[in-house]
Amino acid sequence: MPQSYTCCHYHIVFSTKGRARLITDNVRDRLYAYMAGIVHGLDGQVLGIGGTGDHVHLLLQTHVSRAIADVMRELKACSSKWMHEEVKNLAFAWQPGYGAFTVSYSNVEDVRRYIANQEAHHRKMSFDEELERLCARHGIVMDVRTSV
Repeated sequence: MPQSYTCCHYHIVFSTKGRARLITDNVRDRLYAYMAGIVHGLDGQVLGIGGTGDHVHLLLQTHVSRAIADVMRELKACSSKWMHEEVKNLAFAWQPGYGAFTVSYSNVEDVRRYIANQEAHHRKMSFDEELERLCARHGIVMDVRTSV
C-alpha cells in the first residue's frame, strides 16, 4: 500500500503543581483557547478540553509524526509561559508528568462528553481517584507516591 492512514486520539490529563487551584474562572476559557492554538501549531486538533481549577483534560487528535511526549512538553511549557506573561500569574506551574491514554475513534464522543462534565464529575470524585481509575482502566499500575 503506497499510502499511510492514521487516526491518533489521546485523552490527556495533567495538573497544576501541588494541585494548586490556579486555573480560575476568569482565565480558564482564554487558557483553553491558547492551549488549543498550541496543539494546532503542532499539526493537531483539540476535540475536547475541560477541567477544574487544578487540572486539565484534553482530547487530542495528533499527527502520527508528532510524539505525544513532544506535544506535551511544548504544550505545558508554552501555556505556563503564557500564564506568567499574559495573566501575570508568576506562581503558575504544571506538575511534572501527565496521563496519556489512547482513545478509539468509536469512543471519541464518550470521552468528549466526559471531559465536558468535569465540574460536576469532581463534586463526587477527587482528581487522584479519577487518575487512579483512568490508569487502572488502561492497565497501568500507578505509583501513588509520584502521581501526575
